[in-house]
Amino acid sequence: MHKKFFKDIERGSKNGIIKKKIISHYITNGDSTIADIAKVFDLSVPTMTKLIVELCEDGFVVDYGKIETTGGRRPNIYGLNPISGYFIGVDMKNSSINIGLIDFKGEVVKLEMNIPVIIGNTSSDLDKLCDIIVDFINRSSIEKGKILNVQINISGRVNPQTGYSYSIFYFDERPLTEVISSKIGCSVSIDNDTRAMTYGEYMTGNYSDNKDVLFVNISWGLAVGIIIDGKLYYGKSGFSGEYGHTSVFDNEILCHCGKKGCLETEASGLAMHRIFVERCLNGESSVLSKDIEANKNITLENIIEAIKKEDMLAIEIVEEIGNKLGKSISALINLFNPDIVILGGVLSMAEDYILLPFYSAIKKYSLNLVNKDSTITLSKLKEKSGVIGACLLSQHNFLKNI
Repeated sequence: MHKKFFKDIERGSKNGIIKKKIISHYITNGDSTIADIAKVFDLSVPTMTKLIVELCEDGFVVDYGKIETTGGRRPNIYGLNPISGYFIGVDMKNSSINIGLIDFKGEVVKLEMNIPVIIGNTSSDLDKLCDIIVDFINRSSIEKGKILNVQINISGRVNPQTGYSYSIFYFDERPLTEVISSKIGCSVSIDNDTRAMTYGEYMTGNYSDNKDVLFVNISWGLAVGIIIDGKLYYGKSGFSGEYGHTSVFDNEILCHCGKKGCLETEASGLAMHRIFVERCLNGESSVLSKDIEANKNITLENIIEAIKKEDMLAIEIVEEIGNKLGKSISALINLFNPDIVILGGVLSMAEDYILLPFYSAIKKYSLNLVNKDSTITLSKLKEKSGVIGACLLSQHNFLKNI
């Protein structure tokens, strides 16, 4: 299976390049007739027919039969074969992991959310992560040889091109992708978690008319995913989007990056949690006050639940964070003039409680002529944006790297 396709790719032939583009076209646009796709690539119908037939023989494309027309000869419609290959996405969170499996057409086959686990920065923690992935593969009933790539999301500095992570598991001379691949027996790619969330949101959120996008991930930390002209922006070393570590505040709060005054110290999930707990301990009232006084573990999700129960302290704090975040993001709107700004991550689950102050601050602090054409919205995938983005990046990386 796939022999002709990979042979063309290995030779670097023109046909191999076009076949990759055909598969990418089907991923982005769905099924189509040979005549329609021939027009897209400005090729003759006989030439396109030959390429499609070869892709069918390789198992990547299937004939879905004739389509209904108002008259005349009914053409056959072709599309990707869903069982020709599978892709896995792994989204590492602060205290859990989300993991998913999609087929070759990009449809979700299996999705497991909030697997409770804390992954530290040791060799045993890396083994723990690999064991979770292997267990998921074994339970998926998919032939291992059909899993074409595993994409892992990691927060912080990640270079997808070299396969190194500089935030976690940076204790081997070999690229992290190579190390994990040898442990799980599959091709592996890595990327920054916010960039994966951005890609997942963009590919599934019906944003086809929006080519310039900012995705603001306000979770435990803070980062921004950037899409320019419909493509993810990485920067020279893959470190773009570390906006949370911009020096903004004149405070003495030490950020986990080692510097003081970062935006993340007052506008992030970590800031929300710290401020909320401090104010409860100082005597301010909340539905979570008793739990905090009893030294129980309070999560961001607990605070979001309190907001939705109209807890006034939690609402006040999240509105303050939304305002500070919007004021800072207004600078990016002036800089990029984006089609759309998407607010995602855990704190976006507060919905209008954070979106409205965020939007108000953007209107106040960015140029009216610039912001009037930018749509401000919440993530559509919500908590699934990271794992869906990882699955789709896995598919994207497979095509890019062959």
